[in-house]
Amino acid sequence: MTLISRNPADPDDVLVRLTAPGAFAAADAVERARTAQAAWADAGAAARSAALGAVADAVDAAAAELAALAVREVGKPLAEARAEVARTAAIWRYYAQAPYAPTGAVHETAAGPGLLLTRRRPHGVAGLITPWNFPFAIPTWKAAPALAAGNAVVLKPAPEATACAQRLAELVEQALPDGVFTLVPGGATEGGALVSAADVVSFTGSSGVGRSVVRSATARGIPVQAEMGGLNAALVLPDADFGLAAAHIAASIAGYAGQKCTATSRVIAVGAALDPLREALTEALRAVPVGDPAADGTVCGPLITENARAEVASAWRDLPVLAGGSVPDGPGWYAAPTLVEKVAPGHRLLREEVFGPVAALLTAGDLDHAVRLTNAARYGLVTSVHTADLSAALHGLDRLDTGMVRVNAPSTGVDFHLPFGGSKASSFGPREQGQAALDFYTSSRTYTLSPARVL
Repeated sequence: MTLISRNPADPDDVLVRLTAPGAFAAADAVERARTAQAAWADAGAAARSAALGAVADAVDAAAAELAALAVREVGKPLAEARAEVARTAAIWRYYAQAPYAPTGAVHETAAGPGLLLTRRRPHGVAGLITPWNFPFAIPTWKAAPALAAGNAVVLKPAPEATACAQRLAELVEQALPDGVFTLVPGGATEGGALVSAADVVSFTGSSGVGRSVVRSATARGIPVQAEMGGLNAALVLPDADFGLAAAHIAASIAGYAGQKCTATSRVIAVGAALDPLREALTEALRAVPVGDPAADGTVCGPLITENARAEVASAWRDLPVLAGGSVPDGPGWYAAPTLVEKVAPGHRLLREEVFGPVAALLTAGDLDHAVRLTNAARYGLVTSVHTADLSAALHGLDRLDTGMVRVNAPSTGVDFHLPFGGSKASSFGPREQGQAALDFYTSSRTYTLSPARVL
């Protein structure tokens, strides 16, 4: 397999062209990581903390270079690329403190002298399979907690983000002992081999591939988590600030061309909210700056591939378009931020994650109806609720089948120190990020310490 990574704003600009290393290379990387892992786990809190802190410093020092690389390779608008790099450094720094945290507890015995201890220990080698849309942050929020807990890491990034992964790996490897962090570029072959060899697996990507990863890992009896997308709704009640809600929702539809699992793809206007929301959101989407991701002020850049743009354009075909609905001429895989209405219940926009800057405007008679519409999707990642009524917001919080609910805020946005994940088809296994990630990359062990003889 020849792996090619192109600039989506200028497809003639090829960043990477290489031959994928194959399944053996992935399996070999795991074995080398397993050899290095024991010493890394035994190195102690100070050594692991210092190493992760050094990665954070290296990311900060290379911030401008990394942001420019994300713009060029995955078409991320410059402002978002800079923010992602800053978050990447912050995540490494956050987990640099984790090695000093307690890893267990001491308990009294039920009877007699002795001690009962619980202690969390690393699994061994963490196999990480990551997408292209957050080429620095997602590999980091998987690798940093795994390393902090004493695991070694083998990373298989998406082919479209190979150059970003290679540069991140260079920064990480400089701070860590040999073999503790290894990059294996490639596609499905390398990813499958990694799942077949690692001791714990974390995946972010499409639903279909994620289900395959889960099946393979669970058949081996190893811990696995999979984040597999969303079909996220924004609920807007009649008492909402329509200008603010429209600004939040437009940003969640069009930001980075909608190429986020937390992007808004369904907008549900409740009762009398329909007309003012339709007007405000249509105006907001038409005003979104679209164009070269390297330009200051760009919000919506190109889609990642030509096929991705074709999929997005097909999603609005034959639907009434309120904003957008066009594909600009010229180089680059661009699509205008689009809002459609009168979408039939069985339409693909209400069943599948399109992963582009397009959303459907729906109507609900009341909040209960809006909650039912939201929960009807097979995904359950994040929902935003826009209202001035705290009681209504709390009502929605209790009944929505999504892993995250954001009130009077965009559906996009992640707090890396809190658990991240969804329900239903969006996620499988434990949550990512924060303390939840440290728990996932370790297993709990119980020790009974009894005296050799009773005095």
